[in-house]
Amino acid sequence: MNERTTLLLVRHAPTPVTRAFRFPLDEELDDHGRQLATGLTGKLRAVRAVTSGARRCRETAAIAGFPDAEVDPDLAELDFGTWAGQDPHDLWKQDRARLEAWYADPASDAPDGGERFDGLQQRVVGVLDRLVATGERTVVFTHGGPIKAAVLHALDAPPSAMWRIDVAPCSVTELHGRPGGGLTVASCNVPVGAVAP
Repeated sequence: MNERTTLLLVRHAPTPVTRAFRFPLDEELDDHGRQLATGLTGKLRAVRAVTSGARRCRETAAIAGFPDAEVDPDLAELDFGTWAGQDPHDLWKQDRARLEAWYADPASDAPDGGERFDGLQQRVVGVLDRLVATGERTVVFTHGGPIKAAVLHALDAPPSAMWRIDVAPCSVTELHGRPGGGLTVASCNVPVGAVAP
């Protein structure tokens, strides 16, 4: 099993909360999100599909042509605890020092009642290792945080670099890997309209 494995990491389509740049909730796509997700239909060639259990990811997978995608709970977004659904600008006014520290180093602290970034990255790396070991071209429907964690892992970059990576809704990030051989980033944040079948 020395052949290269391709992983296509797809961020879910937008929801009202994510479009407002709030910390996300587990909500369904709206009409705009569904319309954007249809742009993925027929463009994601893969043997296997896996998805986060979040409604927005499962719905994006189904619209893109993968209604039977396997749910993997380790693909969940970072647990934002009490910050979920809130506007970062409001949190900045309430507890600037805490939010500032988290932005400076997301692995040093966690949102109130939530998860540290290194916990998220550990989950994601486990998923990547399992998928690479299958040797199958796989499409993965997940969130911005897990995709950033995957890219940082491939580049051996620190958690604070996550703020330098853009992952737009319905964008595709392509990773290549071999068991025991690490990962390479083939492309990152490719917009839905630019994804070639």
